[in-house]
Amino acid sequence: MPTPRMRRPERLGDYLNVISRAVFSAGLSWAFIDARWDAFEEAFSHFDPERVAGFDDATIDRLAEDPALIRSRKKIAATVENAKTLLALEREHGTLRAWLDGFPDYPSAAAQVSKRFKYLSKTFGAYYFLYIAGARIPNFPSFEAWSEATGEVHPRMRELVAANERREVGPLVPRTSEKAKPSRRRKR
Repeated sequence: MPTPRMRRPERLGDYLNVISRAVFSAGLSWAFIDARWDAFEEAFSHFDPERVAGFDDATIDRLAEDPALIRSRKKIAATVENAKTLLALEREHGTLRAWLDGFPDYPSAAAQVSKRFKYLSKTFGAYYFLYIAGARIPNFPSFEAWSEATGEVHPRMRELVAANERREVGPLVPRTSEKAKPSRRRKR
């Protein structure tokens, strides 16, 4: 299965693209999202934060009915809110890069990313965004260290890291400590 198209952010809209891919990928295969991503880029004005931040409820409702997209009004509304957050962070820090690179460590960065952006979890969503964004944070964990610390076993992220870093990525083994998270999957 192919890993998602990786886009290193160069402009603010690229950051919104990366965040949105993480938001819409939650619970779905990356291949499914990747097959639809051109439609997302078109629907969200190529992720121009100024334009997306101006989407009103009628636009959100219209996009939530678009069969080319994932019809999740909550995730579409989150994309609009995330565009507003990006613009606010840029105003506050000069550039989003300055905000990202200003964190003293990965746990602080992950906590702030998940706090500021809708639908980006402290575990996978934050790691994915910070990794793709190329955040220059002291002691940014390797995928293996992140996986061990969080108990997250995410094979697609493993593939993305392996392809991006052109290296073998260690085996994923969920942690066995008492702090390990219970599975969220329901028995059928």
